[in-house]
Amino acid sequence: MTAPTPVEPAARPVVLVVEDDAAMRRMIAEVLAGIDGEVRAVAPTQALDPLEGREVAVVVTDMRMPQVTGLDVLRFVRQRDVRTQVILLTGHATVETAIAALKGGACDYLRKPFEPDELRHVVDRALAHWRLERENVALRAALDAGAGGPAGDDLIGKHPTIEQVRRMVRASAGYDCSVLITGESGTGKEVVARLIHMASRRREARFMALNCAAIAETVIESELFGHQRGAFTGADRAKAGLYETAHGGTLFLDEINNASAAFQAKLLRVLQDGTFYRMGETEPRRADVRLVAASNRPLASLIDAGAFRLDLYYRLKIVEVLLPPLRERRTDIPLLANHFVARHRARLAKPVKGLTTRALAALMRHAWPGNVRELENTIQSMIVLTEGEMLDVDVLPAALADTAATPLRAIECLEPQSLEDVEAYFIAKTLRETQGRRSVAAEVLGIDKSTLWRKIKRYGLE
Repeated sequence: MTAPTPVEPAARPVVLVVEDDAAMRRMIAEVLAGIDGEVRAVAPTQALDPLEGREVAVVVTDMRMPQVTGLDVLRFVRQRDVRTQVILLTGHATVETAIAALKGGACDYLRKPFEPDELRHVVDRALAHWRLERENVALRAALDAGAGGPAGDDLIGKHPTIEQVRRMVRASAGYDCSVLITGESGTGKEVVARLIHMASRRREARFMALNCAAIAETVIESELFGHQRGAFTGADRAKAGLYETAHGGTLFLDEINNASAAFQAKLLRVLQDGTFYRMGETEPRRADVRLVAASNRPLASLIDAGAFRLDLYYRLKIVEVLLPPLRERRTDIPLLANHFVARHRARLAKPVKGLTTRALAALMRHAWPGNVRELENTIQSMIVLTEGEMLDVDVLPAALADTAATPLRAIECLEPQSLEDVEAYFIAKTLRETQGRRSVAAEVLGIDKSTLWRKIKRYGLE
């Protein structure tokens, strides 16, 4: 699952009430006055502002509102902080809307009119769940600090392409087949390799990594397979290579596209019969190793150019995992940015709570040629330079400054939607604005009344 984004705890957990009817808004706030939290009641047009500047524990929102719907608020919340609990209220409950709410990540769903005790009970339960999630985050942070690295799933994002990567990780983890991970530099190929290792039966053994582009060709064979004493000048003692050290575990070969022809031939032999030779030895050795390789260039083009062996390619890509560039999953940028804020603020000793909407807008519009790695470095730089609690455009790198002028629209933080979702939204919006007068709504929408009636039935908008 996606790692929750830690944020600085507020003195009291905030419960945000979003309701377009002022009288109902006041009534809900009064009902919740006795709970263990700070209740803030706002109109739908103001709903996104409190979510930007501080942590919100629970959101209680009406489903059908003008301009910003309850599902819009729900989607925005899921992008900002996956731990925030969302409760949807509606006077027009249907099975379809309930399913849409729960599939979207709502923790509960109440139909109007509701009993005050029922609402308080649901909110108290949501607050308890939020506190548990926050404790889990604190525990994970402590484990991270103690281990010097991330604990658990570090593949952040909810975009469909990332969900597909997670499915591929789960599918391949249970088998000892080779895996080839392809994607641009900075997309997180080593993260995926570690996830495959941690999800496999080899998780208790070692995960060893070797970057084929970072080691000179003259020593890469020694690094991978080891050597005997006297095998070459300076080899004053025998040394086991990474392949032998990874026995029982996983070996990750990054940037395999840079491997020399000689190295490719030796690696192919290991994959074919499981044997290898330390440099200077004549007797073969064996090790039980699961191989995961990564390339930042399409290997097919290298094969066409004669720079990569076709037989090795097929040995490596029993399963192939394709990592998308960050520019193709921009809706994940808010989650990633807040995740990196939480990861680095303690290490850098800065009381940073998050990013302003203006700064987030700049991040979401940048092309990110360096992908997730570039985003993480950018967030670290902003934390170092900031003097406030929110990262704003004044600490953006120069390359992003031009993208900060236009304010962020809420819709830019929402997941992609189908044409049917968009059509249903505009029909519902038009019906609200015409006070339910279907003949007027049909005229505004440019369709006849019978077509409007069929679409109302189809989308459950009665």
